[in-house]
Amino acid sequence: MIIGYENAQDKVKISSDLESKLQEGLDAVAKLHNLGGKTEVSVTLVDDTEIHQLNRDYRKVDRPTDVLSFALDEGEEPKLVDAPEEHLLGDIIISAETAQRQGDEFGHGLEREIVYLAVHGLLHLLGYDHIQEEDKKIMRAKEEEALRAIRLSEEFLVKG
Repeated sequence: MIIGYENAQDKVKISSDLESKLQEGLDAVAKLHNLGGKTEVSVTLVDDTEIHQLNRDYRKVDRPTDVLSFALDEGEEPKLVDAPEEHLLGDIIISAETAQRQGDEFGHGLEREIVYLAVHGLLHLLGYDHIQEEDKKIMRAKEEEALRAIRLSEEFLVKG
């Protein structure tokens, strides 16, 4: 899987270890869903102000959120002869500030929260949703399966 990554915020320090774990989490989802090596997604970390604006502009919800997913392949793409066989899934936008707060609130820290939000966002791009209770159970199980593969699932969290 090809992952484009940008840290477009300066409010929360993002370590290189966290960036590596983010890659591992998305690769785990890719492996579980047999996504090809040319499947591409972009992940951008922003602050609460930026995600608030995006949430308001695109979802008509006037408040910050933790993660937004924007699918690029919802419509028909033109077929190009002799073009590389890339599959552009879309963009995942994560608020690093909200992730920091939620990681503290839930007691599992920033790394696990950002990786969870990226996995959650990628699952949305793959068509999963959590509006209906049954769909929510399925999506939650897929999230935990991916996080388990990189030892960040709930059973690996140490409660203090």
